[in-house]
Amino acid sequence: MTSWQIVRLFAGTFILVSLALGVPSSPLFVSGWWLALTAFVGANLLQSALTRWCPLEIILRRLGVRSGC
Repeated sequence: MTSWQIVRLFAGTFILVSLALGVPSSPLFVSGWWLALTAFVGANLLQSALTRWCPLEIILRRLGVRSGC
């Protein structure tokens, strides 16, 4: 896997988990504040698309994961 694929895997996982924990009709509901994590991940994806700078991708490259296209 390349670094950009792992970044998207992390983002998708965090969004789905935060929705499961933050939506009142979910059987795993904990608090509506979990939706703030969804907003943060979405804002980070938007920011990284515009600036081409992503902290997770930098960390993954330093750990030796090969960068993507």
